[in-house]
Amino acid sequence: MNQIDPGTPTWLAARNDRAAFRLLLQHGPLTRSALGELTGLSKPTASQMLARLERVGLIKPVGERSAGRGPNAITYGVRTDRITGVAISILDRAIQAVVVDAVDHEHPIVQVAAETGSRTPEGDVRAAVRAACEAAGIDEGTVSRVVIGVQAAFFVDGDELSFTDTLPGWPAVGSRARIERELGLQVTIDNDVNLATMAERSAGAAQQAESFALFWIGDGLGVGLDLGWGVHRGASGGAGEIGYLAVPRTAAPLAPAANDFTDLLGGPAVARLFGSDGATLADVLPRLADDPAVLTVLADRVILAVNPLLAILDPSMIVLGGPTGIAGGARLAELVAERVDPAAHPKLAMRTSGTGAQPVLLGARQQLVDQIRDQLEADISLAN
Repeated sequence: MNQIDPGTPTWLAARNDRAAFRLLLQHGPLTRSALGELTGLSKPTASQMLARLERVGLIKPVGERSAGRGPNAITYGVRTDRITGVAISILDRAIQAVVVDAVDHEHPIVQVAAETGSRTPEGDVRAAVRAACEAAGIDEGTVSRVVIGVQAAFFVDGDELSFTDTLPGWPAVGSRARIERELGLQVTIDNDVNLATMAERSAGAAQQAESFALFWIGDGLGVGLDLGWGVHRGASGGAGEIGYLAVPRTAAPLAPAANDFTDLLGGPAVARLFGSDGATLADVLPRLADDPAVLTVLADRVILAVNPLLAILDPSMIVLGGPTGIAGGARLAELVAERVDPAAHPKLAMRTSGTGAQPVLLGARQQLVDQIRDQLEADISLAN
C-alpha cells in the first residue's frame, strides 16, 4: 500500500473512503443520500466516495430504492466476489469447511472424508476448499486465504505442530509453508479449541467475562485460555493441552484405570458411563441431558480437571464446551459449580458454551472476515 501523508487531500479522501466502506459493511447496501447522512458529509462528497470505491472494485450497484416523487435511488453494496476465504476444521476422520466473504454471508458447511493412507496438508486443504466452493457456488479463483483449526498445538513462529494424533501425513514442521507454496493461499493455522475460545469471547457465553477458560470436552480434551487480552497460546503453542496431564489420586475411586484426563473424560470414558458396550460418544450424547445419574458422575470427574485451572488461573468464568459440555447443558454446569469451593472462588461463573454446533468454524470465520476486510481496506489507497 502506498504511503499517504497525513493531512493532505489524498489522506482525507482515503480516510473518508474507509469510513464509507465500513458503513457499507455494517449497514448493508446504502444509497448516496443514506451514506451522506451516516457520515455527515454532503451528497457530492458521498458520491465521490462511492465512485472511488466502485472504481477499484470494492463496491457495486446492487439495486434501487424508492426516492419519493423523483427517480429511484441506486443502492451500493460491498462486492463479495472479489476476495473470499475458506474456514476449515480438520477432525479425526473428516474435514469441515465453509466459504467466508467480506460481509460474512451464510454459506453451506460441507464435510468431506479425510482420506486415509495418503494425506498431506495441501491435499486436505485442497479438498476442503474445492468442496466448500462447489457447495457455495463460488469460483475457487476468488479464494485467497484459509484459516484452519487443527486438533493439535501449533507454534506460529516455527511453523511447528505437536500432539498431532489426528493429523496423519501432516509434518511436525512446515505444514503452513507447504500449503502456501502448493496452493498459493495465505494460511493461518490454529488449535481448534483456541478458535472456539475466540468465538466464545465474541459471540458466546463469555462476551462480558473479564477472563475465562473454555474447557472443551469431547473425544479429546483441551482448554482455551482468555485472560482478558486475547487467547493465551503459551511459549510454544501448547497451552491448554490438559488431556495429557496425569489424573490426581482422587480420581481413583471414579476411574481406577485412568492415567490421564483423556482416560477420565474423553469420548470412550464418557460412553462407558452409559454401560453400552461398543458405543461411541456420538451414540450416547443425545441421552446425556436426561440422565441425572450420569450427569452427577460426569460432574464429579469434570471438577477434577477444573480445579487446577481455578488454582492456577483463577478466571472469572469457566465455560464447558465441546460435544460433551454442550450436551450436558445448563444442568452439568450447575452440578460442576456446586463442587467448586465457594470460599476460594466466590465470584466464579460456570456456564455452558453459547456458540452453537460449529464453534471452531465460527472462530475461523471471524478471523477470515477480519482478514478479508483488512485486505480490501488496504486497496482503498488505490482509489486516491
